[in-house]
Amino acid sequence: MPELPEVEITRRGLASHLTGKNIAEVVIRNASLRWPIPENLPALLCGCTIRSLKRRAKYLLMDCGSGTLIIHLGMSGSLRILNSDTSVEKHDHFDLVLEDGTLMRLRDPRRFGAILWHSGDALTHPLLASIGREPLEENFNAAYLYRVTRGRIKSIKQCIMDNHVVVGVGNIYANEALFRAGIRPRLAAGKLSLLRCAKLVEEIKATLGEAIAQGGSTLRDFANSDGQPGFFQLHYLVYGRGGNPCRRCGSLIKQIRQGQRSSFFCRSCQK
Repeated sequence: MPELPEVEITRRGLASHLTGKNIAEVVIRNASLRWPIPENLPALLCGCTIRSLKRRAKYLLMDCGSGTLIIHLGMSGSLRILNSDTSVEKHDHFDLVLEDGTLMRLRDPRRFGAILWHSGDALTHPLLASIGREPLEENFNAAYLYRVTRGRIKSIKQCIMDNHVVVGVGNIYANEALFRAGIRPRLAAGKLSLLRCAKLVEEIKATLGEAIAQGGSTLRDFANSDGQPGFFQLHYLVYGRGGNPCRRCGSLIKQIRQGQRSSFFCRSCQK
């Protein structure tokens, strides 16, 4: 599943092609995504100018003036900028065609993605109204993480993957950030000191920032809006390395299950 770095990379790649452009046509080939694509979307979008493309959590928010197109990539979705004469393939479900002849195409083999419309403030949409803070913004800090973890017996890994606490820290980057911070994934969140919260916040920001700089992680079929893969998976310290030696101390990386997800950690480096 594309995580926050992959979605942010997609946003940046698309924004340079879409911002300020007029929408000429909307093509819906298969409306049956996670939620049905609205039937009246062509009427709503044709003739609109794309004012901006922003991200909230793993959602892309396309401001079209009269409302916002809300896009989620789901498990296997990707958005590409293509020429208008590009042939259509089996899982190409949605096109946004611009007046200059280029198009943005959604390809989603598993159809868990979403194309939705919201006529009011996008942040009031039910999917966005009650989610947590952005990990790369200043208000996600040690004081905040320390406050929201007090009294929690839930593991710190599950806590930082909870979208009501902080958005977009998926399994890959939670594993990597916890290793960098020297914190075991099963440690109860409420046991973290303010100092350790500060270290974890620092490493979450650093891990996500480095992933964005490396083009994200290519697991299965992720590629950016120009079709290029990411390379952050070449730099994993623990994720997917169960049974291999720790890159820091040489101890074997341990793999466990937490909340239906795999966790990877070093017993020597993480306490």
